[in-house]
Amino acid sequence: MMYSCLLCCSADPTDGFTSVPLSQANLVLQWPYNAQLNDRYSFVNGVHKAWLYSTDKSFKPGSSTEPRTEIRIKGYDYSSGVWQFEGYVFVPKGTNGVSIMQIHRANDEKPATDLMLKVFDGELRAYSVKVVESNIFDRWMRVNVIHDVDANKLTIFIDGVQKLQRDGRGVSNFFFKFGVYEQFGESYYMESRWRDIKVYKKY
Repeated sequence: MMYSCLLCCSADPTDGFTSVPLSQANLVLQWPYNAQLNDRYSFVNGVHKAWLYSTDKSFKPGSSTEPRTEIRIKGYDYSSGVWQFEGYVFVPKGTNGVSIMQIHRANDEKPATDLMLKVFDGELRAYSVKVVESNIFDRWMRVNVIHDVDANKLTIFIDGVQKLQRDGRGVSNFFFKFGVYEQFGESYYMESRWRDIKVYKKY
């Protein structure tokens, strides 16, 4: 069984996966419509820096969603198989009440996501309750999220160690997002930095 292998701490989460090609064309940015892109996002020395203020607007006029500065990975939407997101993230101290990574459902469904990794009280949580990692501020963390659509399972690794496995929400069309997306209890300023973003598929 695949998941018995995932429980082995000595195995790298990307073992058995193949990296798919990513270019800047695969990275689609969303940011508050009241701001210029370079006032909420930068890409310097391979690091995507995304930030928000709690007073920001949504990403387009008329949207009822909260403000975001996010990157949607385009070109690798999926509805079956086993896929994986990998990236290194840095969250500065003081950021709170924000989602920094999502597995999004593509069909305007409710709920809209199968996973949101959120920052609350210096912890990384799956949605708002389940703690994935503590003491996350001001350090780089390797994040790997495996989505086995056919088995309806999500597995989260931090720095190569499995931290959580949970059920998904069934079949849909999915895509990955990362950055900052305001939730509740938000700080005035919210930021995440990402580097070495990769998407993998198991063939």
